[in-house]
This record gives sequence, structure tokens and C-alpha cells, in this order.
Amino acid sequence: MSGVALVTGGAVRLGRALSLGLAEAGFNVVIHYHTSEAAAREVARRVEALGRRAVTVGADIGNPDQIPRLADAVEQEFGRLDLLVNSAASFRRGSFAEIDVQEWDEVFAVNLRGPFLLVQRLAPLLRKSGGSVVNIVDLSAMEPWVGRPHHAVSKAGLLHLTRVMARVLAPDVRVNAIAPGTVLPPADFDPAALERERERTLLRTLGSPEDIVRTTLFLAESAFMTGEVITVDGGRSIDRPER
Repeated sequence: MSGVALVTGGAVRLGRALSLGLAEAGFNVVIHYHTSEAAAREVARRVEALGRRAVTVGADIGNPDQIPRLADAVEQEFGRLDLLVNSAASFRRGSFAEIDVQEWDEVFAVNLRGPFLLVQRLAPLLRKSGGSVVNIVDLSAMEPWVGRPHHAVSKAGLLHLTRVMARVLAPDVRVNAIAPGTVLPPADFDPAALERERERTLLRTLGSPEDIVRTTLFLAESAFMTGEVITVDGGRSIDRPER
């Protein structure tokens, strides 16, 4: 594959794996970051070592005034966009009874409004190249995660927005989503809880960031798919043991 990909949150964790995986597949990569500038520059060096161009752009996805900076950088540096991966996200915990208006709005600004505004702004470039969008949601888009209610509802919104954008941008631009399961637990994740996660999957194993990279590439190449969500969770979401 070839072309230009923009990965939001592309400097760390899953976003980092996506930036590097897309570069390995042949893409030049725009690596968006918010506060992880040093990490973004390190990823850019690795992308360039693969023989691809890399551009780093700092912006707060949750601030609508900074969306144009990110979009304009893509156009100025490359003049085209073939793949937009909305990976940046806020993953806050919170009690339903204690989340205040500010925290609720901050999570929605990053997880839902930011992707909306970015696709809206970049739609002309995507149309010009016949590009596609991949939105990274997670299982909370389909399950009521009571420990992260604002996150879950915002991801459910992003999943529905995926379908709305697929209809609005067709036939020129395809828009799909990926819902990962446990593919990159935090370093401080409790080992016992991690084992429970493993046992909850039908395949009795955890995933890896590379599983999401492969699915992203599949969606980027699948010219007859739009408005869909692919769940990559080892079968966890369909395992409903009798109680």
C-alpha cells in the first residue's frame, strides 16, 4: 500500500503501533500528539528509518480551535490524505454519581467532537484521494461500562457517527470502525485482573496492537466496506456464560 495516513494519538500506545504499522505497509505518516512530543519525534525517526516520510503535529483534539492546525498541516505537507485513523482518546474512570459537567464535556470533546470536526475539515482531501476513515472505538461502545460512563457513551456516539459519516461521505470516502478488546493493558494492570480478561475470551488469549494494525490495513484495502464495525476481542463480547 502507499499514500498518506494521519493517526491521531499516534505517538503512544495503540496509536504508536498504528503509526509504525502503517509506515511498514508503505504509508507516509502524520503523527498527531497532544503532550507526548518526545515520543512523537521518536516514532517519526522510526518511520523515516523505514524509508517513509513522517510529520509530527501537536494539537489538542478536544479544543476545536486547534483542529484546523492539524488539518492544515496534512494539506501543506502532503496535499493529500488517504487514511485517517481516529485513535486519540480520553479513557477516564468516573463514578456516575460524581462526574461533573466539566469532566463529562472534556471526555466528549476528545472522543466524539474531535473526530467529527477533524473528518469534517479533512473531507475534501479524503474525497479527492478516495480515502477512508477508521475510528477506534472499544467494547464500551456496545457494553454499559459503569466505571467509565462518560467514556462509554462517547464511544457509543463515535460508533453511531461512523455510520452517519459513511452515509454522508459516500461514495467517495469509506468510514469504518474497530472495537478492540484487551490488546494493550496498562503496565500497572493487576495480573489477576489480566488473567480474568484472558479467561473471558473464547480464544483464552489476549490480543496485541498488531491485531488492530492488521484490521486497520484490511479496512483501508476493503473497497466494498463502509459503515461497519469490526470487533477484535478474541470472542469476549459474545461469551455470555450462564449464571
